[in-house]
Amino acid sequence: MLISFYFYFYFFKKVSFMSLFFIIIVIIKYLSLILPLLLAVAMLTLSERKLLAAIQRRVGPNVVGVFGLGQAIADGGKLLLKEPIIPLSSYFFTFLLMPLIFMFVCFGSWLVIPFGENSITVVNHTGLLFIFGLSSLSVYALMFSGWSSNSLYALLGGLRSAAQMIAYEVVIGFVLVNVVIFSGSLNLNKICLMQQHVYFILPLLPVFLFFLISSLAELNRAPFDLPEAEGELVAGYNVEYSSFSFALFFLAEYGNIILMSIVLAILFLGGWLPIIFFNNFIFFDFYIYLSFVFKILLILFIFIGIRALLPRYRYDQLMFLGWKVLLPLTLFWLILTIIILFIFKWLPISI
Repeated sequence: MLISFYFYFYFFKKVSFMSLFFIIIVIIKYLSLILPLLLAVAMLTLSERKLLAAIQRRVGPNVVGVFGLGQAIADGGKLLLKEPIIPLSSYFFTFLLMPLIFMFVCFGSWLVIPFGENSITVVNHTGLLFIFGLSSLSVYALMFSGWSSNSLYALLGGLRSAAQMIAYEVVIGFVLVNVVIFSGSLNLNKICLMQQHVYFILPLLPVFLFFLISSLAELNRAPFDLPEAEGELVAGYNVEYSSFSFALFFLAEYGNIILMSIVLAILFLGGWLPIIFFNNFIFFDFYIYLSFVFKILLILFIFIGIRALLPRYRYDQLMFLGWKVLLPLTLFWLILTIIILFIFKWLPISI
């Protein structure tokens, strides 16, 4: 974004007041999206540590700040103040570029997320396709970060991540086709509005479970966090990263967890639609946001609870589950959905 502004001023040296005003508005618009996301990531890391400690009957962070609320800020400050170490044998340019690409892919997907019927940063009628098209690029960032480190541990972590994400993206693709057939649109706002009478989680409960499992593998979350298995790979694809570059990977990873929770809430829980509709409610707009946040927090709680309760899979079990269990089941349910909708003439007019 800053580079584009530089070229703008270079080629058009006489900048009018309206052009300057437009640039300021764009900067404010991006900051209003990025800053709350960074704060949400900080709170998510702290909440996860607190919840894991409660489930495992530990104390958890309780020293920095009141009730340990300053722990996330302290961790972020520690990462930023650490010395950046770049391995001599690494591929310098690619090594430094991959965390930035991973971060860009994470933040770029947020542009088409609707937080209300008219609350959206960029209007996109194929928002669902945009999100998963852009998020699929993250596999290149993870794979090339491992390769550019010139370390066998990091390379193996990157290759594991690539194989795992490709396997489960196929499942996610068939899940999305189910939702698109039900709603008749790739527009996230229209998908929300189609759930005014019944949430898609009720007729598509197995598909919701398939998507939930696949999203855990897509996010490298437990019990599918094999690209970062400490006992086998030290830390996986990011083992050679430190300081700010490691912080970018960390922020993007947790940002993707929140993004996937939002997508799950939109596709199956009605998104920003209120849980219970109140007529003539004076704080209706605030109630809509509150309902959306509640749905997101519910899915985040499921993600954290699964990490605390389930042991890590072996890699062969992970591949078997993706290719030989979830993929056939998802394909079968897709065919069954099309047949039922066709028989009862419920297929949407345009897809």
